[in-house]
Amino acid sequence: MSELLTGLLGTLAYAGAGLVLMALGYVLVDVATPGKLADLIWTERNRNASILLCSGLLGIGVILTTAILTSADDLGTGLANTAVYGLLGLAIMALSFIIIDVLTPGKLGEVICAEEHHPGVWVSAVAHLVVAVVIAAAIT
Repeated sequence: MSELLTGLLGTLAYAGAGLVLMALGYVLVDVATPGKLADLIWTERNRNASILLCSGLLGIGVILTTAILTSADDLGTGLANTAVYGLLGLAIMALSFIIIDVLTPGKLGEVICAEEHHPGVWVSAVAHLVVAVVIAAAIT
């Protein structure tokens, strides 16, 4: 029974860390896009903003899962790895957004907010996923 309780507490700790990092990822995408992200996605049903947010959340999930799986059953180390690698992933994803914005015509934030679907959003979305996979590979 003690193992079950320890496992449940560990799961809650990892879930809490994951929720905080996902919320931070949401805030970063909100800052990168003109207007309110919630309005863009839930009111205006903007596919571009949805794709970008989903790629960031999926990327963070990949990083967090890898950090947890490689923690060798040490909760303290696992939580530290989860936080550090999660924050690193968010920072590099934000940097990839900035680099793509500089290298491409127009403003990427405006492209993402456009009503019509824009293929440029897939470039940024895939960059998020590549960052996540590279960090996950570096963790292992």
